[in-house]
Amino acid sequence: METTTPAPFTVIPNRRPASDEERWLAMEDPVFGKVFTDHMARATWRDGEGWTQRRVVPLAPLPMHPGAAVLHYAQQAFEGLKAYRHEDDSIHLFRPERNAARLAASARRLALPELPAEDFLASLEELVTIDQQWVPGTPGASLYLRPLLIATEPSLLVQPSDEVDYLVTASPVGAYITTGDQGASIWVSKGYHRANAGGTGEAKTAGNYAASMLPQLEAKAHGCQQVLFLDAKEDRYVEELGGMNLMAVRADGTVLTPSLSGTILPGVTRDSILTLLKDSGRTVEERDIELAEILEGIEAGEIVELFACGTAAVVTAISRLVSDDFDVTVGDGSPGPVGAEMFGALTDIQYGRAEDTHGWLHRVV
Repeated sequence: METTTPAPFTVIPNRRPASDEERWLAMEDPVFGKVFTDHMARATWRDGEGWTQRRVVPLAPLPMHPGAAVLHYAQQAFEGLKAYRHEDDSIHLFRPERNAARLAASARRLALPELPAEDFLASLEELVTIDQQWVPGTPGASLYLRPLLIATEPSLLVQPSDEVDYLVTASPVGAYITTGDQGASIWVSKGYHRANAGGTGEAKTAGNYAASMLPQLEAKAHGCQQVLFLDAKEDRYVEELGGMNLMAVRADGTVLTPSLSGTILPGVTRDSILTLLKDSGRTVEERDIELAEILEGIEAGEIVELFACGTAAVVTAISRLVSDDFDVTVGDGSPGPVGAEMFGALTDIQYGRAEDTHGWLHRVV
């Protein structure tokens, strides 16, 4: 596929942005992903031309042909990352280069054109800069950024699209999962699977999430907040939650997490926490983990803590694992110390409260 030399994103300001009062009301207690800023970034790719029309424009609905390939064959990929306001009012992205690389990898798997990393970063920088008043300054809040590639060619042929749009929207957000002082209850799905070997499990694409919707309803019916998926071949090994990676803590402090086998999304938060765990001197094992090992370990007191991690929720403690044939409480049901330590260590870096020794922060404003 053709590539083009990255060019600046032209900024076209919204002539009717939200007023200070409207913005304050929208940001007071936002539901995750329900509130959007005044602008969005866009670029267009066409076969034979490459990437063109790089711009930041007022947020608006997309005019789209009903025959657009994305609507019929789900040829799309997306990302998720955040911008954080520090105490000195500077604004930083967290490891955006990793998101750029993962979007490119997802694009390759979905036969979409790869967006140059320079374009990815420029689009985020320009969007965050013009909408910087939307970046919250309250504890635990941030600006969630959603880059998106969609196939827009009007065609019902089952083949890669000749036209693709790149977009980025921005949303001020607070907590993704709210469980108070308790951990989350997790439904372990039996029979439903998020991904299979050779599929799109390690890509960040809509189909993976669509496959999780019915099990998520099943989880809700059983009083659970999220779903843990098992491998599609044997229904035996734990993989990941619908939108987060899984970690288990042994009594000796060792941390276990499923290895990246091609069916698990390589989370940026996952990688960051694994780095911080090793920095703290903990032993980390990345390997296949049987559900039976987790359940037996909890019952025997060998596994003392479970937590999930991802960009949206950062770290979420897991208090229970539930299925048709078991209901197991992890420890005493309250969040454990390792997950809490990792949440603190990671968010302290993201919000500028601790030194960024790994060079993860990318200053925008």
